[in-house]
Amino acid sequence: MERGGAVTEIDERSLIAAARDAALKAHAPYSRFSVGAAVLLNDGAVVTGANFENASYGLSLCAETVAIAKASSEGRLADVIAVAVIGGMQVDGRPAGSDPVRPCGRCRQVLNEAAGIGRRDLIVLCAGAQGDAIERHRLSELLPNAFGPADLGL
Repeated sequence: MERGGAVTEIDERSLIAAARDAALKAHAPYSRFSVGAAVLLNDGAVVTGANFENASYGLSLCAETVAIAKASSEGRLADVIAVAVIGGMQVDGRPAGSDPVRPCGRCRQVLNEAAGIGRRDLIVLCAGAQGDAIERHRLSELLPNAFGPADLGL
C-alpha cells in the first residue's frame, strides 16, 4: 500500500510474488518467455496479468498491458501506484532465471497512460522469475519526456 508516497519493502516483495504467480499463467508457446505483472492500486488491491502470445506475433499482449487493461476495465486506472514485472525463459514449463526483466517500450507507454490519468509517477519494480534482486525505478526514469494525455490537451 502507499505510505507517504512510497511502497514499503514488504509491499515490494508481495507485489513481486503476485507477478511471479501471474507468470505461471502465461501463454507463451512461441517465445517460451513467461512474463507476469502485478499492479498495485491505491487501496492495496492488486491486479495481475500474464503475457499472451498469438501465432500472429504482432497480436501478442505483454503482461503489463493485460494487467493495466484489467485495472481499467474495473474502473481503477487512476488508482494505479506501482507495477511489478518479472519474467524468464521457461525451464520445464516454468519461468526461470534471476535477471531482472524490464517493461518494453510499448508497455512503458501503456503505464504512462495510467500515470497521467492518476497524476502520479508510478513505481516500477523489475525482477527475475527467481531470486531476490529487485530493481526499483520511477516510470519517468524509464520513459523520460513521454507522450501522454497532456500532449493531446487533455
